[in-house]
Order: sequence, then structure tokens, then C-alpha cells
Amino acid sequence: MTQPVTPGLVIVDKAGGITSHGVVGRVRRLAGTRKVGHAGTLDPMATGVLVLGVDRATRLLGHLMLTEKAYDATIRLGIATTTDDAEGEITARATAGHLEEATIRDALARFVGDIEQVPTAVSAIKVDGKRAYAMVRAGEEVELAARPVTIHELVVHDVRPGELHPEETVDVDISVRCSSGTYIRAIARDLGAALGVGGHLTALRRTAVGPYTLDHAKTLEQLEAGFAVLPIAEAARAAFPSYELDAGQAQEVRYGRRLALALDELTAVFAPDGEFLALYEPAGEAARPVAVFTG
Repeated sequence: MTQPVTPGLVIVDKAGGITSHGVVGRVRRLAGTRKVGHAGTLDPMATGVLVLGVDRATRLLGHLMLTEKAYDATIRLGIATTTDDAEGEITARATAGHLEEATIRDALARFVGDIEQVPTAVSAIKVDGKRAYAMVRAGEEVELAARPVTIHELVVHDVRPGELHPEETVDVDISVRCSSGTYIRAIARDLGAALGVGGHLTALRRTAVGPYTLDHAKTLEQLEAGFAVLPIAEAARAAFPSYELDAGQAQEVRYGRRLALALDELTAVFAPDGEFLALYEPAGEAARPVAVFTG
């Protein structure tokens, strides 16, 4: 007899070279259900935290996508590419070996805070109904509008001669904590442009999505050996403020009704027995349901 699927999150430490869709496919097989989704993709080159939802928990993903994320990355100055990373074709070269470390650090410091960022041209953003990356691959010119993003923190760990052409390129290791929708590749591109030498990413590792870090993540090989799902109640408590309801309030939630609660932000509400019931948000002096997970 097939065991019922446990609704919850699967935190994957994605390896390089596999697409996020490929990871979803593997987890669908392991979970025994097609109802698996992700809270934001990673490029094939990138590694690290990929948050997947199983069964009812897929409805949490849209809310998790809005949380901040953290990355470790290596920028190579002196070479620009079509994709702003190492997988693209080289479009320009310029000697970067003359750049002083202080100059590079000062330039990166200007990215911290609320900024307007033009997404990378090979993003999944739609232009006239078509994905930008598909247009680029088809040889079309793509112009994307700048979007507001927030770089909460940008730490420079190392500035050194590049592994490729060390006399001409410079590699910069950074860590970034940023809002959802920020493109780390665009930081590499814009840093190179600001310094007049071009730049692209040679490595990208996502270290956190909201509260979920590499400490919570398992590789696909580890999941093959022992499939693990973070139960939906634990996932909700980790990601959102929580509120414990009484029996009467819990029944109102099951009907999808408003509650006479004063909430400050999107909040996970729980039945007296600990069951996760719904996400509620402030609505004047009351609270209204955003997503109900019962039934």
C-alpha cells in the first residue's frame, strides 16, 4: 500500500550542472507525487539552497519566494559575457590587473542599500509574452527595465589575481544578503561596467532562502539514501511569526473567515493541537486569510 505523502518542504543543496526543473523531477520521484514546486530557481551553474514544496506545502512557496536570500559568489573582472556568468560567450575583454583592491571595494560598497537594478538579459522575465532568455538565445535584442531591489549586506572576502589570465583579470569573492528578485550576475556585470573592464560570475552558491540555510539542506544523493521532508507545521513556524488559536478561532479559520486578531504582519496560525491551519494578514482591526491549508 502506498504511504501518503507528507506535506512539507524539502531543502535541497543543489549541485552544479543540473537545472532546478531537473531537481524537481528527482524529488517528484522520491516523494511519489507530481505535486512538487520550488520557491525560486537556481541557474544550472549555481549550487546551494533550493526550497521545494511537497503536496499542500506548494502553496507556501509563493510567500517564501518573497523572503530575503543570501549568496556566496566569485566575480571575475576583465571579461564580459552574454549571460553575465561563465556559461556565456565572451563579448569583451579589458585588462583589469591595474585595479587596486581599495578601488574595487569602494565600487562594491555603492551597491549596498536600495538600488535600481536592470535584470540580466537571460532572466526568466517575460517581454511581450516571451521569456527574456529565450529571446537572447534566438538572437533578439532584449531591453529590460530597472527594478528596485535591496542589498542588505555585501561583504568582500578576497580580491586576487584571476585564476584565468592572472595578469589581466581579477577575481573577487563576495557574500551578499539581498531582497528577492536581486540578480547576483547583474552585480558582477554592473561592477565591471563601473570599473570600465567588464565582469561576470564564475561561481554562485545560494546559502540561504529566508530561514532555510545550507545547514538544513541535503544533496540529492543524501535524499536518495533517506528522503526527508520538513513537515509543513515546522516549515511555517520557521518562516513566519506564529499565533496559537483557541478551538473556536480554529473552527472559524477552517471556514476561511476573518478573525478578531491584531496582527502586525503575515502570520501562521495554529490549532490548539499544533496543526498548521493558515496564513493570515492584518486587515484593519481584524485579520483575513491569505491561504488556508486545511481540508
